[in-house]
Amino acid sequence: MTTPIDISKLLLPEVLVDYFKLTKHEIKHGALHFYFTELNNIPEEFKALKLSSKGFFAEATVQDFPIRGKNVFLHIIRRRWFNEASKEIVTRDWQLVAKGTRITSEFATFLKDISY
Repeated sequence: MTTPIDISKLLLPEVLVDYFKLTKHEIKHGALHFYFTELNNIPEEFKALKLSSKGFFAEATVQDFPIRGKNVFLHIIRRRWFNEASKEIVTRDWQLVAKGTRITSEFATFLKDISY
């Protein structure tokens, strides 16, 4: 049986479904807006370190693939952790946004492929 999570992975970037909580969704000016906040799960590469959650970065908004002819905007809030030993802030490296654009990397690749 298909679950809502399975369906959302078909419509949204899988990384968002797996590592972020969908906190809100709405239709504004004919566009779909999805709001995500990163879960408080310490990244695997930092599991051996003593980290504590220390808030969030400012919200980033990226454009994703259209759904049913509607523009889709992903509002993403990333978490940061404080490394108790080094006194540095650490984050998970998402690379969600294609360099030099305001759209997801997957969507940028799609547009590049269809432009030829």
